[in-house]
Amino acid sequence: MENEFKSGFVTLIGRPNVGKSTLMNQLIGMKIAITSNKPQTTRNRIQTVYTSEKGQIIFLDTPGIHKAKNKLGEYMVSVAERTLGEVDVVLWLVEPTTFIGAGERHIAEQLSNLKTPVILVINKIDTVKKEEILTFIDTYKDICNFAEIVPVSALKGENTDNLVDTIFKYLKVGPQFYDEDTVTDQPERQIVAELIREKVLRRMDDEIPHGIAVAIDQMKTRRHGHITDIDATIVCERDSHKGMIIGKQGAMIKAIGSDARVEIENLLDTKVNLQLWVKVKKDWRDSDFLMKNYGYNKKEL
Repeated sequence: MENEFKSGFVTLIGRPNVGKSTLMNQLIGMKIAITSNKPQTTRNRIQTVYTSEKGQIIFLDTPGIHKAKNKLGEYMVSVAERTLGEVDVVLWLVEPTTFIGAGERHIAEQLSNLKTPVILVINKIDTVKKEEILTFIDTYKDICNFAEIVPVSALKGENTDNLVDTIFKYLKVGPQFYDEDTVTDQPERQIVAELIREKVLRRMDDEIPHGIAVAIDQMKTRRHGHITDIDATIVCERDSHKGMIIGKQGAMIKAIGSDARVEIENLLDTKVNLQLWVKVKKDWRDSDFLMKNYGYNKKEL
C-alpha cells in the first residue's frame, strides 16, 4: 500500500552549531528556526511541520547537547535529552570528520539505549570532496547502531529529498496532525523575538550574544492591516553590553533593527514599524522568573 498517509515526530539532535536549524528551515522551505555561527542559538524546542502527499513529519529542533554552565544551559540540555524518548525517529546531525570528540561520544551514549530508529545525518558535505564522504561514513558507522546514514548539505539543499524519503521509511501510517498550510506551532510573537535575537547574534562579538534575550512588548497591526507596529526590548546582562548593542550614535541597534525588519516583513507579509530598546537585567540566565519572562518554560526545567 504505497499511497497510505504516514505521519510522525522526528527530533533533530547534535552538538551546537552542526546545522540543525539550517536543515529544518531547508526541509520545510521557510525560515522558522534562527541560525548563526554562534553556539546555543536555539534555546527552546521549536516544532515545524512538513506535509506532502506521502505524509506529515513534525520536526522538533532542539537546543544543542553540551555541558551546561548555568540554569539556561541546564534547561537547554534537559529539553534536548528529554525529546529523545518522545519521538518516532531521531536525526543525529554531525559534521564531516574522521575524529569523534567527547561531545559526540556523549550523544552516542544518550542514544545507545534508545529503541527509536536513529538516522545519522552527515551535514556540510558541500565543504568536502565527494570521494571523502565514504571515509566519514566509515568513521561514524560503528559508534552507534544506526538505522541509516545520509550525507547532506543543509545549506545547499543537497540530498535533502533523499533524507525526507528515508524518514518516511521509518514512520507508520497515521493521521494528519496539522492542516497542510501549517509550518510551525510557534506563536508569531516568539518567531519575531527570535528573528531579532538572530540579528543581534550575527552583528555582535562572541562575548555578548549568550547573555541576551528579546522580549516583544507589543505587536499590533493597524486597522487597515498594512502596517504592524512592534516594540521589542533586547535584554542583556551588563551595562557595557548595552552600550555595545546600541553602538556609536545608535548605529548598531539601527543596523540590527533594519536587518530584523526585512525578515519580519517577509514572515508577516506586511510592512513593519519596529522599535527596539535595550535593558540590562544582570544574571537573568540564572533567574527562573526572568527566564520564564523571556519565553523559557519553567515546566521544562
